[in-house]
Amino acid sequence: MKKMLILAAATGLASLAACNSTPTEQAADNIEANSEAVADNLEEAADNATTDAAEDRLENRADAVRDTGQNQAEDMRTNDPDTNLSNGM
Repeated sequence: MKKMLILAAATGLASLAACNSTPTEQAADNIEANSEAVADNLEEAADNATTDAAEDRLENRADAVRDTGQNQAEDMRTNDPDTNLSNGM
């Protein structure tokens, strides 16, 4: 049930953010929302892990997913939209 609530909230936030945004900004927001939802699911799984090692591993994966999503969204916002490279080549 929590997963559905998180997914619904992420979808709602993405649609609100889309009101006054460019397509690039919308895509970046969607990347962030999706990675946040995946990271939240991994953290839920970590809470239910049977060993400390498994819990740590899942929490580390959640952190990595969250960081990757933020980096990809930031890259999309700041770099050339056609090539996704800062120098435009």
